[in-house]
Amino acid sequence: MNILLVGSGGREHAIAHALVKSPRLTRLFVAPGNPGTARVGLNVALDAADHDAVIRFCREEQIALVIVGPEQPLIGGLVDALEAYDILAFGPTQAAARLEGSKGFTKDLCRDYDIPTARYARFSALEPALRYLRENGAPIVVKADGLAAGKGVVVAQTLDEAEQAVQAMFAGAFGQSGAEVVIEECLEGEEASFFAICDGVRALPFATAQDHKRVGDGDTGPNTGGMGAYSPASVVTPDIEARIMNDIIAPTMRAMRDRGAPFKGVLYAGLMLTKEGPKLIEYNCRFGDPEAQVILPRLEDDLLELMLASARGALPLERPRFSPRAALTVVLAAKNYPGTPITGSEIRNVTSAEAIEGVTITHAGTREADGRLLAAGGRVLNVTALGESVAEAQARAYAAVDLIDWPGGFCRRDIGWREVAREQKRA
Repeated sequence: MNILLVGSGGREHAIAHALVKSPRLTRLFVAPGNPGTARVGLNVALDAADHDAVIRFCREEQIALVIVGPEQPLIGGLVDALEAYDILAFGPTQAAARLEGSKGFTKDLCRDYDIPTARYARFSALEPALRYLRENGAPIVVKADGLAAGKGVVVAQTLDEAEQAVQAMFAGAFGQSGAEVVIEECLEGEEASFFAICDGVRALPFATAQDHKRVGDGDTGPNTGGMGAYSPASVVTPDIEARIMNDIIAPTMRAMRDRGAPFKGVLYAGLMLTKEGPKLIEYNCRFGDPEAQVILPRLEDDLLELMLASARGALPLERPRFSPRAALTVVLAAKNYPGTPITGSEIRNVTSAEAIEGVTITHAGTREADGRLLAAGGRVLNVTALGESVAEAQARAYAAVDLIDWPGGFCRRDIGWREVAREQKRA
């Protein structure tokens, strides 16, 4: 069957790698794709915001399934447009994608369905928000309500930092995404990412990971879209997984059905594992980036079959199977990220890095010109390695990183540090 994958980042390159393993795949189109996806599929110049053009393409190429990778087309209603023409799509409708598109919507849903989360308040004006900050003090978390590419969250350690964040958001730092602000208590614990695959009625546990959001080693500096990740996250024990499914995922699925917006696709819960148990930080309505890069290489089942079952509302009874091996990815970013990245620099020796056993490199923000690979974004490459342990995967990933010749880039050197320390303690 012919498949259209929408997106251009590292997540989509990772999805493409998994899809080409399926015996049911005939042709894979990626719109718009990147130099990496061009090696496993056919890149096509389609604008996901132009729904009519996407529908025409699907009809012309007899597309059996459209897989929507990034959040923007989901929140923009691409799945709704496709379904109106009986084109099968993997991902939530616009109404269901509000779980990611509006943090305030999700917080209210948690309140209404007793889903454990941080105490919060919503604001659409500056002065009430500042009063709330002064009444509650720091540390405190300030969030832009809408999409902000993973950068719209400020964990403020001081009242001054929190006030500056609120003022910046209402001043337009994130455009309309910051027109409303959510302020939350600062939860204590360890973060983890939990993924479930959903068909509108049922949700199956998919995989766990741990992302590294801050730009600097030791989790310092501003938040980013993610500087690296590993999977599985051992902190999500079977007992904690059961609590996540029962207390967070199941009531969310019920809430969305009650609202007439059943959730299909991947439900990605960002969690804080507190002393009281797992609490929801926020939802994403698609695979994470860079979490997809560490989850999908471990998947032992057919990703295309699972996506088809999700889109048809008919997931199997058994949860997907994953290798017990660990995967770890290091993000190579352009200098000055997460500020305005310095783009256009050449990247060399990627092929040699990929030759290391167990290493895969996915492209996120690259372009090709005159036979050269150039940086074209903030997060540019993802170097992923498999290993019998996180420590082994980490060593392989950094060995590959060190072979890449790119003076215009940088990375964190401590991805996986918590899990490596736990492994050493268990040894």
